[in-house]
Formats: sequence, C-alpha cells, structure tokens
Amino acid sequence: MAEGIREATTTNWETEVLKFQGLVMIDFWAAWCGPCRMISPTVEELSKEYSGKLKVLKLNTDENSEIASRYKIMGIPTIMFFKDGVKLDQIVGVVPKQQLKAKIDSFLNA
Repeated sequence: MAEGIREATTTNWETEVLKFQGLVMIDFWAAWCGPCRMISPTVEELSKEYSGKLKVLKLNTDENSEIASRYKIMGIPTIMFFKDGVKLDQIVGVVPKQQLKAKIDSFLNA
C-alpha cells in the first residue's frame, strides 16, 4: 500500500468507514484489473494532496467479496465516498484526476 493509503477489509470496514467521522474515499479494485492499475497513481496523488482532510482506503474486491456485494459493486475500479459513515456517492471506471478532485472538494465544502 502506498504512503497515506490504508487497506479496507471486511474485518475493519465498520471501524475504518462506518464509524469514522470525516470524509473517506475507498478505491474498490482487484489485482487482475487493468483499469484499476491505471487509476491507482491518481488515488495515491489525491491521498497525499488531501492528507489530513481525507481518509483514503483501498479494498480488494476479490479478498473482500462480502463488502463488494453489500454495496453492489458491479464494475471496478469503483471509487466510493462516505462522510461520517454515510455513503455519499460513487464513480465507476477510470476518470480524470480533476473530476475526483471536484467531487472531493464539493464534499469537503458541504
């Protein structure tokens, strides 16, 4: 895992996401997924840029299928946003960094 990014699992989901007070961005990915590898550097950059304002997690959908099923993840990469334990939004597929930044800024300024 890159600096500033933590691993989300079925075991720590409640603590890391549902009980966390603040904004969380979760990257749902899998090792075999090419587009997931494409967006990964962007997720890492955002983790550094928003350090202290945004918690960034990565969840391997193959290893944590229960969470992926619970949130009806049909395609990866999926970037999901939670604030104070409530799901706000999600983006499926590889998108430009600027689109993710705009989404993060809108949630931080809400």
